[in-house]
Amino acid sequence: MSIQWFPGHMTSARKKAAETMAMTDVVIEVLDARIPEASSNPMIRELRLFRQRPCLKLLNKADLADPVATRAWLDFFNAQPGVKAVALSCKKPGDVARVPGLCQALAPHRTDGTKPLRIMIMGIPNVGKSTLMNALLKRRVAAVGDEPAVTKSQQTFDLGSHMTVTDTPGLMWPKIEHDSDGFMLAASHAIGRNAVIDEEVAAFLGDVLVERYPDLVARRYGIAPERMEALDGVGVVEIVAARRGCRLKGGALDLEKAAQIFLTDYRSGVLGRISLETPESRRAMLETDRGLTPPAGTPPSA
Repeated sequence: MSIQWFPGHMTSARKKAAETMAMTDVVIEVLDARIPEASSNPMIRELRLFRQRPCLKLLNKADLADPVATRAWLDFFNAQPGVKAVALSCKKPGDVARVPGLCQALAPHRTDGTKPLRIMIMGIPNVGKSTLMNALLKRRVAAVGDEPAVTKSQQTFDLGSHMTVTDTPGLMWPKIEHDSDGFMLAASHAIGRNAVIDEEVAAFLGDVLVERYPDLVARRYGIAPERMEALDGVGVVEIVAARRGCRLKGGALDLEKAAQIFLTDYRSGVLGRISLETPESRRAMLETDRGLTPPAGTPPSA
């Protein structure tokens, strides 16, 4: 199944974002630290490169991601021109307090105080943009919810006397090119549920976790470690159903309910600190999609 999701309001949101970008000094792109490249909207990159705007990439939800993978992603992004990447949690005031200074360093021409530093927060749905906005302003100005596409319009506020910040709606791109990206986005709750089948997303997630984090899965659901080698994603969902008492009338396993439990355990961090992609797995996936053979020893793609 190929996952695609581009609600109608996002066309106008993209147009408005392009207009605001022309009057912006620094772009903050909020990413999900568990899927940093899959959650990076290529349209945002195109817009900011066209305007030659520097970018602060915030790998949000870093407390849910594998710290080893996160360090690799920071090295990857920080090697790109005009980009500064940091890992944080937008729910931690101490982390967010660093953001204005990081933006100021990316726009040294705005240090003389003659004009305010203009910051624009961008990203796909449900990565924490509104949480960041509220934390920066130290008051609730943006609606926050555990569903994609809560924010529907732009909002601009003063952040001190010489800085403004604009929050923008979550922005997807019209076509998700790689199937695995769609599944990673759906597993991480960046895509509306009306566009996905939970059982298929959970099976994909199970395949990745069996390959990369079998100990976490085994510990959470009471699976003997030696049994993990024979399991696939569907098998994991079936075990979750049996362990959590997910049954239909007649006694059959309720795989839909089990899939939702499994996805919630991943999204909330109950399973542990997990990253669904690394720079190396990303490279391997792209090579596979292009019909190339990944080099020996390259980790399996997500």
